[in-house]
Amino acid sequence: MNVAVVGDGGWGTALALTLLRNGHRPCVWGPDAAYVAQVHRTRRNPKFLPGVDIPTAVEWTADPSVVLADAEAVVVVVPSRYMRAVLERFAEAFQAAGRPPVLSATKGFDEATHERMTDLLIAIWGVAAPAVLSGPSIAPETARGVPTAVTIASTDETVAGPFQELFTGDTFRAYTSDDVQGVELGGAFKNIIAIAAGVCDGLAFGHNAKAALITRGLAEMTRLGVSLGAHPQTFYGLSGIGDLMVTCMSPQSRNRTVGERLGRGETLEQILDGMEQVAEGLWTCATALALAREVNVAVPVMEQVDAILHHGQHPRAAVLELMRRDRRPERDT
Repeated sequence: MNVAVVGDGGWGTALALTLLRNGHRPCVWGPDAAYVAQVHRTRRNPKFLPGVDIPTAVEWTADPSVVLADAEAVVVVVPSRYMRAVLERFAEAFQAAGRPPVLSATKGFDEATHERMTDLLIAIWGVAAPAVLSGPSIAPETARGVPTAVTIASTDETVAGPFQELFTGDTFRAYTSDDVQGVELGGAFKNIIAIAAGVCDGLAFGHNAKAALITRGLAEMTRLGVSLGAHPQTFYGLSGIGDLMVTCMSPQSRNRTVGERLGRGETLEQILDGMEQVAEGLWTCATALALAREVNVAVPVMEQVDAILHHGQHPRAAVLELMRRDRRPERDT
């Protein structure tokens, strides 16, 4: 199949390489024409996926009409902060292309409206049943063909099934789900917990603290997600605990790395200076807290991450705040 990959970041590139391995014809779109031309010429994506060779069979373009011209499926992989603008830019070309099925591989929210990415696809492109892909999938590993498993969710199984077939191969396995909300919320919330896990690493706390943090973070993600309409079992699958584990533990995780640098004493401004790739948890945190307030759900780990990021809280003080919370049963929601 001809597949349009809208987004030239590390994850978009890794998914394009996965599609190529599976026998498909990916074409990747990026917003910077000069940079796209460089990638097309050198067959390297040094900003977003350094050290990975890109075969000539992967096409590159900065023109929305070109990437969608012959597309039989569309995979959207742009940072959540830019999703609305990109979808609006592509709206006319998407209609002209005959409205092929669409999958989102972006993890986050619209900052202004708190909508999920599939909500934007429905509102802006008029997609009846978009799919979403999420799971433990660090881009450099996926790009190299390291075995990876994810979840693809859609409210319409006739959409989820073909995308499952599209992505499943010898190095990449996809499962299906109908819990779109749960898969998207898990993918967004875990980035916040990964920042906290990185703080543990930066403070050199060791394994006890990090294991406790991940466990309580999962409880927090599940509690909030279920209150927002997700199925609890989703958070114990690939798009929940699976994605949470890899993002909290991998040295290649951008969110964990940001947290580690914060724990070591760097300011957020210092970290962001010169940082090419996106750590979605930085943008997701405020939205998650707003959603938690709307449904009256306690999210103490997320609150402390937000305090460190945006309110000058010292990481060690944040840890004390969590340790000194009122005593309660573990099952207490």
